[in-house]
Amino acid sequence: MELRHSKRLLREEMALLRKGQAADTLHDLSQRILDRLESLDLFRRASCVALYHAIGGEVQTGMFIDKWQGEKRILLPVVDGEELHFVPYGGKENLNPGAYNIPEPLQPRTEETPELIIVPGVAFDRSLNRMGRGKGYYDRFLQHLTVPRIGLCFAFQLVERLPVEPFDVRMDMVITEHEIIT
Repeated sequence: MELRHSKRLLREEMALLRKGQAADTLHDLSQRILDRLESLDLFRRASCVALYHAIGGEVQTGMFIDKWQGEKRILLPVVDGEELHFVPYGGKENLNPGAYNIPEPLQPRTEETPELIIVPGVAFDRSLNRMGRGKGYYDRFLQHLTVPRIGLCFAFQLVERLPVEPFDVRMDMVITEHEIIT
């Protein structure tokens, strides 16, 4: 119970930090983070990449998705009940508000396995632990995936140590605007 309470308090703290950031600042920081991602051989070599459509306060990925759509097979998450599935992105015109009002592809749900997955989070730590929004969608999906997992976050989302539970899935790498943590 104490662990869940610690997570709830940390989520609330992160929400306040995100709300305290100007939209222009988050856009600029996002660009720096995505520049770091693009510089990785791991990203450059991958022909199929699972990404996410950012919601408020997350590293903004919209323009990045469109930039790489012509060169890579981009997969985006679709929430189906308690599960997360990644399906091909077919352009902005093929998006529809899905669960939590997050844009989801309208493509048929033919799943593919990406070569790399880019993951959002509420907070990360230097041990590559990730804390999501609390529903467990990514943790359940990542448990069955053996491809490299890269978490994206702003430096203010990086904490010394996260409270973790046995089902929490670690990242292989975390990227902020200042550094790449491996």
